[in-house]
Amino acid sequence: MTWKNEWKALAVGIVGFLSIFFLPIETDRVQGAILEAFHLANWYAQEHVLLCLIPAFFIAGAIGVFLSQASVMKYLGAKANKVLAYGVASVSGTLLAVCSCTVLPLFAGIYRMGAGLGPATAFLYSGPAINVLAIVLTARVLGLELGIARAVGAILFSIVIGLVMHLLFLKEEREKASVAMVMPEAEATRPLWQNALFFASMVGILVFATWGEPAEATGVWAVIWQVKWLVTAAFGLALGGTLVLWFGFAVKKVAIVAAAVALAATLAPDMPLIPFSTGVVAFSYFTSRDKGEIGTWFGVSWDFAKQILPLLFIGVLVAGALLGRPGHEGLIPSEWVSGLVGGNSLAANLFASVVGAFMYFATLTEVPILQGLIGAGMGKGPALALLLAGPALSLPSMLVIRTVLGTRKTLAFVVLVVVMATVSGMLFGTFFG
Repeated sequence: MTWKNEWKALAVGIVGFLSIFFLPIETDRVQGAILEAFHLANWYAQEHVLLCLIPAFFIAGAIGVFLSQASVMKYLGAKANKVLAYGVASVSGTLLAVCSCTVLPLFAGIYRMGAGLGPATAFLYSGPAINVLAIVLTARVLGLELGIARAVGAILFSIVIGLVMHLLFLKEEREKASVAMVMPEAEATRPLWQNALFFASMVGILVFATWGEPAEATGVWAVIWQVKWLVTAAFGLALGGTLVLWFGFAVKKVAIVAAAVALAATLAPDMPLIPFSTGVVAFSYFTSRDKGEIGTWFGVSWDFAKQILPLLFIGVLVAGALLGRPGHEGLIPSEWVSGLVGGNSLAANLFASVVGAFMYFATLTEVPILQGLIGAGMGKGPALALLLAGPALSLPSMLVIRTVLGTRKTLAFVVLVVVMATVSGMLFGTFFG
């Protein structure tokens, strides 16, 4: 053994050991932070893994199996039409009401299939940032100015971040483009419209299963929320229909899955997670045993889950220990945060951007958090900075992005988000503060 190759592992081990050895476990702050870490992880497991991540894993797996690499590179690759590629990527969040973690499997899927770094990172930012429900809620709760600034800023951010990432790593992008030029166009096994309906059914399940309860009990959003599980079931039946008609999946298997879900819904009508989980387990069982492309689809989806889920939970535990859940404290006292984001200084905006980038925000939770911070004296500029950096990034997502892009590209992406959020916050605070 040579210590030249092993010193990093040794250093990490020593730091970890000393941190645990000297941890002041008897203090209330540390005990509270440990409890917060597991509270956040528990909440994350209940609210996000089943409803958000599992549908996202299946969509990412389908991208890897049912979409040809040549097709992805044609529309999103380095040589694709820039207006089309960045236009689609920059507004994708209007359809996907997802958080910074749920978008990761989808991002990893299109990037590994050959999408250019620019369009892929534009999609990575826009997926959780340009959420119609979140923007509407921001405008209604925090004011029309912040709502409009968030919408415009998020769309511009995604395009600028994608273009800058493309330019920063232009040499690698040109090499990828040269490979795409010699790649033969794969023969389509089924028409585009069939694939489109197949993916639309899975996106429908993802969107409506995660549809949050609106603040008001009346209106369009409230009506959709009341029937969300019926709509989700309809998309589930549509998914089963597409698999039977165009992918060779047995009717009997779809019928068994549907019957199991219906039985679970009858036995537990007030606990929708039970029939949803039943459907996931039954569907996974049958797809995993398939010997054809359906089985390959499950295998690729499973690979995404094995890679991403452990990193996400590690990140959630660390984020919970440091910052706690909304309304609770971790190691970092909340008064420190509220005291550093007043006014419109460079330090206040930068601090809001950094905290937003590392803190985990579930979809729509950033609005009530900011409402409390603004009430405690937070300036409008730092509020926008946190809105632009927070939903699109988190410590858990950074850990996963690094496994897809590598350290240099991940660092560049995070720095771009933080810097642009800081500058936008200062400009907004100057004119509207």
